[in-house]
Amino acid sequence: MSAQTDTPASVTTVYQVTGMSCGHCEGSVSGEISQIPGVTSVKAVASSGEVTVVSEAPLDDEAVRAAVDEAGFELAGKA
Repeated sequence: MSAQTDTPASVTTVYQVTGMSCGHCEGSVSGEISQIPGVTSVKAVASSGEVTVVSEAPLDDEAVRAAVDEAGFELAGKA
């Protein structure tokens, strides 16, 4: 189950992250994912657990998982 929208210069992917409960959590996850090469935008929403990532090309799921782990949360998969 994947939520990807492709445009000529970007790919939008929605991930499900468990454990986020506040704005600080959102910032931690967004900050780590934004460091992945090619990422142009990250929006994390703690209430739904969804993290929307816009990138120049499809991202390696393991790179996203490592970034989420570094922030102290768990990547449950793509929304």
